[in-house]
Amino acid sequence: MNPKSKKLVSLLLVFSLLMLSANLYAKEKRGAKLLITKKDGWQREGELITVKPSSLLILNPEGKDVSVDIADIKVIKVMKKSKTSWGAGLGVLVGVGAGALIGYEVGWETSEGALWGGVIGVLAGGLLGGFIGKSLGKDVTIQIEGMTDSEIKETLDYLRKKARIRDYK
Repeated sequence: MNPKSKKLVSLLLVFSLLMLSANLYAKEKRGAKLLITKKDGWQREGELITVKPSSLLILNPEGKDVSVDIADIKVIKVMKKSKTSWGAGLGVLVGVGAGALIGYEVGWETSEGALWGGVIGVLAGGLLGGFIGKSLGKDVTIQIEGMTDSEIKETLDYLRKKARIRDYK
């Protein structure tokens, strides 16, 4: 491997380490964004603050706390942020590095071979990463109406993990 290729690989590694460590910055914990539909058709969107024994406490977009009784809920939709662009970006980074190395090592052994390998890697990595990111960001719909008590308890435990305040007493 020539010195130019080594510099390119080193630069890609440093850049990817910097980009991947962005999640390490301290942020205030936020609860999951929910869309709750009650049995009477009433819908409320908001951030899940905590899960009480028989109700959910959410913070609506106007900044008011709203308590919703579990017995009145028909459907809860946990809305996730789209991860398509994150996955595609990560796929591009991995694809350009891997493609350039493979293009250089497989036998093209020129900077042009590394360039074409990188281009192919960017396309493949970006598409694959985008599809993976899209599947990770799908909303979760929970049908509460018709659940048994044990299923409701499991659902509340799942939601408790997504609340801003997990250990409500």
